[in-house]
Amino acid sequence: MKWQVILIAVLAIFGVYLVISTAVGPFEPVGRLAFVKLANPDMYPGHPHSKLLAQYAEERGSKCALVVHFAGDSNYRHYKEGDVMIIELALIDTEGTGAADPTDYLDSLKLFLYGPDEGRYKFRADGIEFNSWSEAREYVLELAAENGQQGPMPMVWHGTARSGNPIFIQGCGFPLYFYITWQEYGRFAAYYYIVKGMMTPYISLPYRNYELLHSSELQYYYTNNMLNYQ
Repeated sequence: MKWQVILIAVLAIFGVYLVISTAVGPFEPVGRLAFVKLANPDMYPGHPHSKLLAQYAEERGSKCALVVHFAGDSNYRHYKEGDVMIIELALIDTEGTGAADPTDYLDSLKLFLYGPDEGRYKFRADGIEFNSWSEAREYVLELAAENGQQGPMPMVWHGTARSGNPIFIQGCGFPLYFYITWQEYGRFAAYYYIVKGMMTPYISLPYRNYELLHSSELQYYYTNNMLNYQ
């Protein structure tokens, strides 16, 4: 019984730490936004996933929301979805595969076990490339402050998988979400918010059944330029 009491006490302390640290931190890790792309461009005013992210922000009384990506050829510009400022930020992995290339699972495992490799990553927002997280962080928070943000802004990873089973493949932005959470709140918080965040679309995504049932079709349409609506 003694070890069970100790375990409960440790978990309780950890839970209190998570609540306090995220309450006073700049970002609230929410989780995965979507499973697959529904339209391209896939983050713009009026897009279903964009409207859902704005809803997350409004439910939390937030004027901004952050969506993170794995960098492709986009500029990742911020824009307004109703009254909510959607800020986009992408990870550039100088030693990894690109957004359209297959996932390097061994490399992902190393990131998960040992944390971010400083100096390896760059970041892009509004067409600007940043050489460090501190520079990108400052830019994102300045944008949020200009839009009247107070308190932590909800953060999601885009989550759209270009190919494969989206239940297992965590999709666009997953490494950057993990990176930011680790940098801001530490290793164990990052593990917790990754597991919690994987559950988010099953609970909150209104299109989850459609996206999962038609994932292979939507992936085919996207990769063959059949989802281009603008």
